[in-house]
Amino acid sequence: MKEEQLNNPLHGKTLEMILTYLVEQFGWEQLGNRITIRCFTHNPSIKSSLTFLRKTPWARKKVEDLYIESIGR
Repeated sequence: MKEEQLNNPLHGKTLEMILTYLVEQFGWEQLGNRITIRCFTHNPSIKSSLTFLRKTPWARKKVEDLYIESIGR
């Protein structure tokens, strides 16, 4: 395994795992306050959020960055 992957906190994590973790940590309301995107603020669900995040690189990056920040890396 490459050294860069060993130090990558996203390695082995799916977007669904990351989003589920964030929802458990913050809840939809606080998540929507931290990352203001409609799929978090209006009738949120894991499925609809995943659909949006997979098509929207800037939003996915914000979610990944919040995940890294929240796990303390």
